[in-house]
Formats: sequence, C-alpha cells, structure tokens
Amino acid sequence: MKRLCTYILVSFILCAGAPVAAMANGGAASGKELMQRAEELLNSYQDSEALQLYEQVLAESPKNYEALCKASFLHCRIGERYPDETSRMRHFLKAKEYAMVAYELQPTDAEANYVMALSLGSEAMASSARIRLQGINQIKSFVDAALVDNPKHAGAWHILGRWYFKMANLNFAEKAASSMFFGGICGEATNEKAAHAIEQAILYNPRNIRYYYDLAFVYEEMKNTSACISTLRKALTVTSETKEELELSRRCNIMLQGKLKS
Repeated sequence: MKRLCTYILVSFILCAGAPVAAMANGGAASGKELMQRAEELLNSYQDSEALQLYEQVLAESPKNYEALCKASFLHCRIGERYPDETSRMRHFLKAKEYAMVAYELQPTDAEANYVMALSLGSEAMASSARIRLQGINQIKSFVDAALVDNPKHAGAWHILGRWYFKMANLNFAEKAASSMFFGGICGEATNEKAAHAIEQAILYNPRNIRYYYDLAFVYEEMKNTSACISTLRKALTVTSETKEELELSRRCNIMLQGKLKS
C-alpha cells in the first residue's frame, strides 16, 4: 500500500457523466446488461460508446472492479488519438483515477496493476521530462506485480518491453536526470530484454499489430536486420480493423520495403 500513497495526492479531473441508456421497453438497463453491451462495443472497436457505458455503470456502482479497469484502459487508448496535449492529458488523468480505485480494491490483481502501469506511462509520455522519467521509473513495480499474478498477460509484457527499451536507450540528459532525481538507471534494462518481453506479448496475443511494430524497432536498434524483417512480415499478416491498426500496417510495410532495399 506504500506505493499507492504516492498517488493519493494526485488531483483528479472529473469527466461529465454519460447519458443514461434505456432498454427498448423504456426501462433503465441493469448493470449486468450495460456491462455486457459495453463488452460487445469494446470487442467491435467502438471505444467511445463502450466507455460511455462503463462510466454509466460506475456512476451507479463506483467500485465495480471490471468497469474501473475497462474504463481506465479505454481512456488511455482514446487519449492517444488526440493531437492536443490538453485533451490527451484529460483522458490520461481520468485513466489514472480509475486505475487507482481499482488498485485499492484489488492491489495484487493483474488487471489493476496493468492499468496502473498503462495510465502512468501514458501520463508520463505527455508530461515534462522530469515527470516523464518519474512515471517511467514508477511503472516497473506495477508491471512486475501484474505478471506475478498473470504470467500470460500480453499487455503487461508489452509495457515491460517498452520499459526495458526506454531505459536502455535514455539520452545523455535523461541519464543525468535519472541519476540526479531517481538514483540512477536500472542496470537490468537492455534491448535484448526488451525484445524478449515483446516476444512474450506476441506469444500471448499474436493479433496485436502494435506489438510487432514495436518489436521491429527494438530489433532495428539491435542491428538485427533479419529478425526485424521477419517481424515486419509477420505484422503484415495481422488483420487490421481500426484506423490506428491500418496506419501501423502501412508503417510496417514502409519499414519492410526500406529494409529489403538496403
């Protein structure tokens, strides 16, 4: 619980409540029905609509653990789509608010620790250099806890891989700041460990093109051209459903063509 105290002082940004959904017969939908519908919307990539329903559930049941985790995850994913920092940060702070409540409810559960790590990382990357480094340093313990509870959690493995990659490739200023404010750089972070972690993410969820895209960049940094090409080719076999996935597929193809020509 000591870790949690660090975040209790964070100011929360409160979003407006979602409109009340109604059943076809005019009666209000039950929490269970709303959760089922939200899951359907989430699985069909209708993120904003799914988030509205999860937040409607939370308006009635503020400690619904599943809704807290899903709403936190969706705020992170939706926030990434905004070009302006104000909108992005509003979503990321709301994601962290929900994650913190979920963590209070189940501090050893994989999902609570995963959304804590995800929301902290999202907020960090939209913040100043010092806050960014602070967030990056805080992520690791939550990711580790998620993987202790569920060693097959693809999302947690992906975050761990990105954490290793970032920490292994800090620039001079970041290294100096990390040493001054956070006691130095994590010596265990290497590109090889980053690659292994993202490979694990792909093993447990081979349908996420983001994992292949990030792994290809790690291999590129490692100067492992053959592994990079192989990863990009596998990425292009993944079915893309959303605008973001189609864009990642396009980038993978461009990167692959460049590697084949070099």
